[in-house]
Amino acid sequence: MQKGAVMKRTASLILSVLLSAFFLVPASPAANAAPYCGIYWGSLPEQVSTMSSNASMLNVRSGQHTCYDRLVIDVRGDIRGYDVRYGPVATEGQGLPVSLRGAADLRIVARVPAYDGAGNTTYHPSNDNEVVNVSGYRTFRQVAYAGTFEGQTTIGLGVRARLPFRVFILDGPGDMSRLVVDVAHRW
Repeated sequence: MQKGAVMKRTASLILSVLLSAFFLVPASPAANAAPYCGIYWGSLPEQVSTMSSNASMLNVRSGQHTCYDRLVIDVRGDIRGYDVRYGPVATEGQGLPVSLRGAADLRIVARVPAYDGAGNTTYHPSNDNEVVNVSGYRTFRQVAYAGTFEGQTTIGLGVRARLPFRVFILDGPGDMSRLVVDVAHRW
């Protein structure tokens, strides 16, 4: 065999080995990792600044789902605005800090008052520090009522860690609407 043919054959063999190794090596785990439960949410603030007219907050409730915990604020009328973000929670009108259990605080400002057009209270929990019982939840640690002032109401949500969340409004039933905040169990 000639020297040129041997070199060509050797180069071809080396190229084949390198290409095989390239295609057999798995991609990094980050490149292969699918989002948890198909969740593509983030942890940056979500807000709609529109104030709600002729609406009032009625109730706060929560639920557990396979991939996330859910907080729901029930409203009589149409809720149109909100501001949900990680950061310190303070009482409405006074600005006093609200201490929450968990490694991260999610401040939920519903752009709707907890009183009606005549100034009558439409929502006030029996215990401001424990609005709903979230013991045993994977993500939620505490739900606290931080008050209502000048047409908006603040709820503090203590969570296990700074995790992805989403916020949306549901219409109904009837003349009701709901502000929904879901927080994922993990990234």
